[in-house]
Amino acid sequence: MDDERNETPLERADRNFGELLQELRVMQTGVQFLFAFLLTLAFTARFPSLDTVQRATYVTTLLLAVLAAALLTAPAAVHRVLFHLGAKPQIVRVSSRLAACGMAALVLALSASVLLVVDVTLNRAAGIAAGVGTFVVCAGLWAVMPWLLRRALVRRRAAPPA
Repeated sequence: MDDERNETPLERADRNFGELLQELRVMQTGVQFLFAFLLTLAFTARFPSLDTVQRATYVTTLLLAVLAAALLTAPAAVHRVLFHLGAKPQIVRVSSRLAACGMAALVLALSASVLLVVDVTLNRAAGIAAGVGTFVVCAGLWAVMPWLLRRALVRRRAAPPA
């Protein structure tokens, strides 16, 4: 039993899966908007004027957005196939990993899309700077900050009472 919540392992797994699904709903909306935006780009009047690097960036970005969407929706498929087998803790564990991989693909897709748009509207150097900036901000907020918060919480819990 979890002392803080007084819940069984199965109850904890149910709660964790519910929380994960809420997180995935937030991310999935962003991925859907990004994917829709990318799909429409190929049909704009300016698209044929893109150079080889811009076209490669576009295709890479589109594929990263598809990968992010696939990874962020995979937990629903995993749950659908395994829910009746009493495998909720495994479902949560696998789904959490899929979500983390989906977020990694999403940060790359976001960064590449910003690189592409700024490259087309301004220039390549500005595009690269904006893409790197986007990556740094997302990585900082999605990985570094949570890691630092976790580290501080673990240290606080491990410290002897004053």
